[in-house]
Amino acid sequence: MKKMIKFLDLKSINLKYEKEFHDLLQTFLESGWYINGSMVEEFEDKFAKYCGAKHCIGVSNGLDALKLILRAYDIGPGDEVIVPANTYIATILAITQVGATPVFVEPDARTFNITLANIKLAITNKTKAVMVVHLYGRIVTEIEEIKDFCEKNALKLFEDAAQAHGAAINGRKAGSFGNAAAFSFYPGKNLGALGDAGAITTDDVNFAKKLIALRNYGSFVKYENLYQGYNNRLDEIQAAFLILKLKDLDEDNLIRNKLATIYLEEINNPLVTLPASSKSNENVWHVFPILVKERSKFIKYMKENGVETLIHYPIPPHKQKAYKEFNNLKLEVTEDIHENIVSLPISPVHTHEEITAIIKITNNYKF
Repeated sequence: MKKMIKFLDLKSINLKYEKEFHDLLQTFLESGWYINGSMVEEFEDKFAKYCGAKHCIGVSNGLDALKLILRAYDIGPGDEVIVPANTYIATILAITQVGATPVFVEPDARTFNITLANIKLAITNKTKAVMVVHLYGRIVTEIEEIKDFCEKNALKLFEDAAQAHGAAINGRKAGSFGNAAAFSFYPGKNLGALGDAGAITTDDVNFAKKLIALRNYGSFVKYENLYQGYNNRLDEIQAAFLILKLKDLDEDNLIRNKLATIYLEEINNPLVTLPASSKSNENVWHVFPILVKERSKFIKYMKENGVETLIHYPIPPHKQKAYKEFNNLKLEVTEDIHENIVSLPISPVHTHEEITAIIKITNNYKF
């Protein structure tokens, strides 16, 4: 049987850290300090500097990061948040879980990201914020223009940067543009923990202080609660693992970029639509998304030829059963993307030979 090229091999990605993970675990156990300790503080400091932000607040996961941002800025019932329609469901869950209303806008069909023109069309007197999503690892191309627009119109700008660790434009990284940004360190992310973890970056010191309380039951001082907060803290052990892996993030992203370049230059099947290319490190290629007609046939064909693929994502949020109130929306660009999108394998441990094999198989696809 032909050896399968895995979509993502987390065991191989983390293998080079095995001894250091063991050493960190021993240090962690000997410290006797498990929550909100020195490792969390060290990671927060290093990740803030990495992103070019003044503050980083470690939290439990990416969804909680988004929800805490909205809560800390008092966005709730009666407020509208503009958001790309083709995002992962977590972006929408955060908005509705604080009682606000998501306003879905179409993305650009080639970059899969939100555009300023479509944001402007969605503005109402209830709009309080714009939530951009740096989807699949590509920073929103117009992020600087969107930032200026939000500032001129007294709107908050939030970044869902869950898939874009290290993505940058004009030398400025994702997580440094908005009033706040949310990151996920789910194990499969470019910077992945060994469990759930997340963070928020911001330049607003008062907002950062409020977040520190909100993630910890609304408390700065034990048993004194200023807010109706949450238990959304970043585990000390996950912070330790993230400190270790952060030092290799740029190198790993560079490998992803090199592999993506090979895909972009050598896939030439007319049945396959490639994503728009990007400059420098604007895209850190969390996934490599393509559009393919007859997707189920393509996935079956790739599997039969030894290549594992995934779909990011098969059902758009406004068509999910969880959001029946939005099911009647007609968003043709978004729906076309979700109907035809497939992700090819791309990671720091995929070899040139594997990528070349995937290209050959993709180019031979027909139906």
